[in-house]
Amino acid sequence: MPFQAVLHAEWLKIRTLRPLVGTLCAVLITTVACSALSAAGSGDSDPLFSAFAGVSLGQIAAVAFGATAVSSEFQGGALRLTLAAVPDRRRWFAAKATAIALSALAIGLVTGLVTLLQGRFLLGAAGPTWPDGLRGALGCGVYLTLMALLAAGLAAVLHSGTATLGVLIPLLLTVSFVIGDLSGSVAEVLPDRAGQLVFHETWHGPLGPWTGLAVTALWTGAALLAGAWRIRRRDA
Repeated sequence: MPFQAVLHAEWLKIRTLRPLVGTLCAVLITTVACSALSAAGSGDSDPLFSAFAGVSLGQIAAVAFGATAVSSEFQGGALRLTLAAVPDRRRWFAAKATAIALSALAIGLVTGLVTLLQGRFLLGAAGPTWPDGLRGALGCGVYLTLMALLAAGLAAVLHSGTATLGVLIPLLLTVSFVIGDLSGSVAEVLPDRAGQLVFHETWHGPLGPWTGLAVTALWTGAALLAGAWRIRRRDA
């Protein structure tokens, strides 16, 4: 089966499975709602971060989307049926990752634009400038896509959506905040801390908005390579 046909099949799975559609909708709703609360009560000196603060929680939905999209293949023998139609496991996993990436990027860019417009409205003259705001909106789409793919790769390694969320959610909600204020610590290169520099007008340290996203991309690439290796070696 050619790659385009496999990609189309994976897109149909995402479009027709309610949990996947629900998590994509949750990315938009959670990010916009939490960003509105942050902007409305903001006293932050960084208006760009105030406008996009909700991404910190919206990313949990993106992670759930990526993890669920892959882990659903390990339930009820679904992977056996998939591999019967697409014996080339590398082609299937590449199509799965591409479908996840395109879906997450689309909802991420919409989320970024809506969040930017909302932030400028709520913050008024104190809101982010258009150049910084557009960088944040584009970064929102890229960052949420990378986090969804990171979860997808880890789910392929662990063969469990629950285990994947059990690893990533504490990392995103607890670990980064606990060690994040330690200057020069490993927190600077954690996938979420590095990637979220794109939501700051000013930053300190060796990483900037785009180099931070590049670090997150390295984490994601490593997870996907590990997932592809695990898929090749695991019995369906």
